[in-house]
Amino acid sequence: MHTHYHMTIAGCERDLPICPLNDKLSIAAFVIFGDCELTQACATELLKRAPEYDYMITAESKGIPLIYEMARQAGDKKWLLARKGTKIYMRDVISVDVRSITTDHVQTLYLDGEDAALMRGKRILIVDDVISTGESLHALETLVNTVGGKICGRMTILAEGDAQNREDLIYLEKLPIFDSEGNVIG
Repeated sequence: MHTHYHMTIAGCERDLPICPLNDKLSIAAFVIFGDCELTQACATELLKRAPEYDYMITAESKGIPLIYEMARQAGDKKWLLARKGTKIYMRDVISVDVRSITTDHVQTLYLDGEDAALMRGKRILIVDDVISTGESLHALETLVNTVGGKICGRMTILAEGDAQNREDLIYLEKLPIFDSEGNVIG
């Protein structure tokens, strides 16, 4: 049985733990939290491929270190965040429901009204760490479209499973899915 999947991402070698989703399907867990070397390298490589944009947006929470580092390297003064919960300082909140492959229930993403106003008529680059089923991506697209932003690109570090076949997605590496024994199946 395979317990890890070895890959090179933006020049960094990593062993990703293989985790079961159900009796037949497993995924390799990719978490950039705490990995400054990998986050910086991925941000650099994604920025080389990024289209022109006015603002970047990601969903809470695993995309946060990546979008922060991309914005820092690009000299951006602001990036946007779709949160998993509202905060007392948020006003005129816009929300959309999402079901992610790594979450066992429907979640709601929330966007602050001030951020929504900034996006209106602007080129918005959607950024995430891994795109798999595309549900989180779809939720972000819905938020951007709802507030009148213009999606100029969709970027991720890893495209998992069917996401590898998307022509509208810019990514660094393909991440396969696995059977219950940790063997690559797609």
